[in-house]
Amino acid sequence: MPENKNLTPPRHIAIIMDGNGRWAKNRGLPRTAGHAAGAESFRKIANYCRTLGVQYLTVYAFSTENWKRSAEEVGGIMKLLGRYLKEAIADMEKNHVCFRFFGDLSKLSPDLQKLCREAEERSGTYHEVQVNFCLNYGGRDEIVRAARTFAREVAEGKRQPEELTEELLSGYLYSAGVPDPELIIRPSGEKRTSNFLLWQSAYSEFVFMNVLWPDFGPDDLDEAIAEYHRRNRRFGGV
Repeated sequence: MPENKNLTPPRHIAIIMDGNGRWAKNRGLPRTAGHAAGAESFRKIANYCRTLGVQYLTVYAFSTENWKRSAEEVGGIMKLLGRYLKEAIADMEKNHVCFRFFGDLSKLSPDLQKLCREAEERSGTYHEVQVNFCLNYGGRDEIVRAARTFAREVAEGKRQPEELTEELLSGYLYSAGVPDPELIIRPSGEKRTSNFLLWQSAYSEFVFMNVLWPDFGPDDLDEAIAEYHRRNRRFGGV
């Protein structure tokens, strides 16, 4: 347990929701059962972040590499996401959560794309907490897309190459207008970034935890926040 559960949380927390498959395997269940349990963990943590006063929560829901999984598993993940979005849209007036989606949504089914657009449009006036779903998302793909957009504007005469700065390039990313995450959490015991928020995580604090995502709860988030406060963030200074 963290020594102080009343620590001020970072403004922006990002989570790599990892370990659903192993959680299910450990219980002799299909991987889809692990994703269902992981979805419940997300609901719990999203609500807890709101009570803590976290302003931005970004979660790695589905990567550009996840299409390599079985059609059954991918279909199960998409079904869970669709169900969650329908419930979230129905409860918007009560929860006041703003939704954004980072990634290439064109690869999703038309129905799921419609739900994503509806969630963004209907929640755009809420400012209590913003949940960013990284869906069909890859950090390298995001940077390449941003570079292509800038290059196209240069070719069209709208920009000059020497205009490009870090700040300008950030404006071409899916996360444009969202502050970089101070804290990135990866449950499951794995210690890699897996192509998540590569640009935005330049000065993020990473906390890796030996708990599978379906078992991740508020106490684990408290511990990650406590670890964040134990770090000395120098940003390249002394």
